[in-house]
Amino acid sequence: MCYMTDDEHCARVNLPEKQLHRVPLSHAEMHRATQERIYEISREFEQGFKFLERFPKSVTFFGSTRVSDGHPDYDHARLLAGRITRELGYSVVTGGGPGIMEAANRGAKETGGHSVGLTIRLPKEQVMNDYLTEHVDFYYFFSRKVCLAYSAEAFLFFPGGLGTLDECLENITLLQTHKIPSVPVILVGDGYWENFREFLRKNLLERRTIDPEDLELFTIENDDEKILSIIKSAPVKEFVPYKGLRVNPIE
Repeated sequence: MCYMTDDEHCARVNLPEKQLHRVPLSHAEMHRATQERIYEISREFEQGFKFLERFPKSVTFFGSTRVSDGHPDYDHARLLAGRITRELGYSVVTGGGPGIMEAANRGAKETGGHSVGLTIRLPKEQVMNDYLTEHVDFYYFFSRKVCLAYSAEAFLFFPGGLGTLDECLENITLLQTHKIPSVPVILVGDGYWENFREFLRKNLLERRTIDPEDLELFTIENDDEKILSIIKSAPVKEFVPYKGLRVNPIE
């Protein structure tokens, strides 16, 4: 039973103080708005894909936005990104923001490599890090998200929050469902990802909601030499295959 007054209830659920007069869109207005939205989405995807064509060999970094210079994860990402650009000649791609993204871009730029950012336009200015050599802006989060998973030779995930876990699980799901070609998903960070794998094993595998081989879709690795070896051994994609609407294009 609820004992809140009406005023307390309104404040708690963020209801307007008075009824707002709303006029539904007409069919013509709805059609026009839909066409404008479709055009903008299509334009954004085309712009993003063309931009990424300039970087045929790349590694995408993900991780917390809350770490800074001096944090072990920040320093590790900076060092590793520098080695990836210097020793392997790969571009480093991030979302262009702070934290692990900044660290990876910083390491790439410091070694003279391509430090690429896929940034997002927000109502208030995005915190874009100072270490990008090239970047492209997105309005829609979902188109930016697709482009971050597009054509990379490897994905590197450092410890992070809900956003990092979202990106990680989405990329693993894309691999599981054969929506993207096989690509290394490397989870970096002592202790953090071991707990993640154990959660999947105890709560998903034991309930039979995933298969044992699904736990092999990612690799937990903290040794930089082994990480570089995995990236170097991954095939470089000359193109991104698209097989239309076929289901489970396994072959």
